[in-house]
Amino acid sequence: MSPRKPVVVAAVQAQLEVGAVEANLERIEDLVRDAHREHGPDVVVVPEAMTSPNVYSPRMADVTRPVDGAPFQLLTRLARELDVVVCGGFLARRGDDAYGTYVMAEPDGGAHLHDKDIPSAWENHYYRGGDDDGKVHCRALGLDVGLASGWEWGRHRTAKRLRGVDLVLGGMCWPSFPSNWQVPGLKQWAAREHDLWVRQNRELPAQVARLVGAPVVYAAHVGPVDAVFPAAPFIPWRTQSLGDTQICAADGTVLARRTLAEGAGHVAAEVTPGSVAPLDELADRFWIPAMSISTHIAAWHVMNNHGRVDYWLRKRRGKHAWQQFPGGDLPDELPPVAEEQEQHFATTR
Repeated sequence: MSPRKPVVVAAVQAQLEVGAVEANLERIEDLVRDAHREHGPDVVVVPEAMTSPNVYSPRMADVTRPVDGAPFQLLTRLARELDVVVCGGFLARRGDDAYGTYVMAEPDGGAHLHDKDIPSAWENHYYRGGDDDGKVHCRALGLDVGLASGWEWGRHRTAKRLRGVDLVLGGMCWPSFPSNWQVPGLKQWAAREHDLWVRQNRELPAQVARLVGAPVVYAAHVGPVDAVFPAAPFIPWRTQSLGDTQICAADGTVLARRTLAEGAGHVAAEVTPGSVAPLDELADRFWIPAMSISTHIAAWHVMNNHGRVDYWLRKRRGKHAWQQFPGGDLPDELPPVAEEQEQHFATTR
């Protein structure tokens, strides 16, 4: 049991365009600055995939950036300039592979990096899974923090490994089932699955808080998204990211929420971080939500395997666009920036 002093946390809900990396980074910066002006937070959390919604589309081919490239530089620059902790994720080249990397940038210029453990469905076409546990120590807050990205939020194994942290921070990009499929049978199926995902997404942050025993900040994508069907790109997949950005106390109480209908923006709340006895028991199953057969079989197993094979074949043939970047990497833990480096940053802003 480790009660701590309250902190103000802000969560950004972003509406972004598939493949439009530079424009999306500008939107993210505007939202972070606006959240900082309005709420004066200690922490600002933006979604995973802040360079582009994670969907299946030809426009995703050019989304991945070097791990120390523009997305990383944006997060670390904002953290230093605004003197707050800033968290966000993007597809990053790290060494010889691409990962779904989530970054917590500290005001002292340091940073902590976490790679999503398992890409979800079509995401496997674009990156592979990481192996760190997502538990970091935030110097600015003096807290142990758990980082969670995408459908990591939905798995009992994630809640299990994050037990003992003072605060869980992270982002979600949950695009729904297609809204443009009007064929009888398919239309009803897609609508039913959509309604199920809306409910599961809404309930998930509070469930994680109760399973981990710590407050959570869950920042989500929102709004219309145009994609195509994996393995059949001639079939359009017009959908929407589900939003429902939330900040929850350790007992699951929702302290702040921004719904799908409210669109892009941000929310904030004061939370009392600290590891407490979890109110809910971990279950001996993979998913926290009761996923449907369609999700568990088609969206998970089939799309996962199809994407992994495609990723491996493209990598072997040198066909990933990110393979043209230098194959550098960063450690998962970056120390504070030295004083002379900080002076350099100040003169070059």
